[in-house]
Amino acid sequence: MTRWCGPDDAGYDEQRALFNAMIDRRPRVIAACTSPADVAEALDRAARDGLAVAVRSGGHSVAGQSTNDDGLVVDVRPLKGVEIDAAGRRARVGSGCTWGEFDAVAQEHGLATTGGRVSTTGVAGLTLGGGSGWLERRHGLSCDNLLAVELVTADGREIRADENQHQDLLWACKGGGGNFGVVTALEFRLHPVGPTILGGLLAWPLARGAEVARTYRDWADDAPDELGSGLVVISGPPEEFIPPYLQGEPLIAVAVCWSGDHRVGEDLVQVLRDLSPDVDLVGPMPYAQLQSMIDDPPGLRQYWSADHHDAFPDDALDVFLAAGAGRPSPLTQHLLLPWGGAVARVDPDSTPLGQRGARWVSHPFATWADAADDDANVAWVRAYRRANAPFTTGGVYLNFIGDEGEERIRAAFGAEKYERLVAIKSEYDPGNVFSGNQNIRPRATV
Repeated sequence: MTRWCGPDDAGYDEQRALFNAMIDRRPRVIAACTSPADVAEALDRAARDGLAVAVRSGGHSVAGQSTNDDGLVVDVRPLKGVEIDAAGRRARVGSGCTWGEFDAVAQEHGLATTGGRVSTTGVAGLTLGGGSGWLERRHGLSCDNLLAVELVTADGREIRADENQHQDLLWACKGGGGNFGVVTALEFRLHPVGPTILGGLLAWPLARGAEVARTYRDWADDAPDELGSGLVVISGPPEEFIPPYLQGEPLIAVAVCWSGDHRVGEDLVQVLRDLSPDVDLVGPMPYAQLQSMIDDPPGLRQYWSADHHDAFPDDALDVFLAAGAGRPSPLTQHLLLPWGGAVARVDPDSTPLGQRGARWVSHPFATWADAADDDANVAWVRAYRRANAPFTTGGVYLNFIGDEGEERIRAAFGAEKYERLVAIKSEYDPGNVFSGNQNIRPRATV
């Protein structure tokens, strides 16, 4: 049964709160849905009352696209449940699940699929936007492992899209975002992973950034597919595993997720250990623990962006490191992630995502606590993108950015795939009911 919550109801502020504390919107009503029928009821009410619709699961959209002002929010968080077919290596996951919840159940069987790098992220939103994660170079993106979706369309129909029916809709959901309906369940292909992998963090003072970054780039660019990794500029947290002289200081760090044979992984990591890291936390650990390694607490302010790169030359590394040194907030994570491997080997026409051959993704991830610092942190992200522009391809992974306009949405897919998405949107949501997202407008409203 749908649980309705409005501004005068107890728990309203808790229900409407999102991961990004910059977003402070007040929907007229939040519909917490426990079944597809509840979703259809909520959409019917929105149509009758003339309310804009947003769909909320994990609530990690940095632009706040999972809520609205004075509209109706379809909250699918009650749609939990993870069913694992260990023999068939398949999972059926409710759209209200987070990656932490999904991983915990799948790991009981030593199985996983590529998920986000933050455990509180919603399974549905991440997958519909593509799904980047530590396992992507070995097993592809989350959307590459998506076998079926169950959703409710704008007119209240319950539809299953899989290899046998509504194949066009399944294709669109592999990176085209929440443009086509309210997803209530997803089915995934699973892979043997863990439950213990070789993972963790190595870190050095940022003063050694040039040496570490160049070694890392060459190491990661040529690494086996079993290696998931990332280069990140952070500030040393006040934790016991960080030496006191590095706490609060800028660091250059490498995150490691090796899902292959541990002995081979240890040999591979030795290249970085030869640089004498001040912090070495890489060792055997549960995969599910690694998935929560860079979790931020809720209630912080966020502004992110991203770009694709075919290469990341020394000049680009210098720009990256200079921006990292100039972060206005010590909470900010400035990331460089390698693509390639299975991400590039997928048939480029099998999903809407463009530029599968990109080798790197730069990801300025600004995080801070005080609203008085909003302008400085937003300006930092934008300044980095301007300085980084000569090294970019023009492509982008939309889950890593906020509301940056229609041109960036088109760039994520390319002209031909974008037009195909427009055609599918025009069939399943001609009235653009689902516009609270990286919106692909149907032909009627283009």
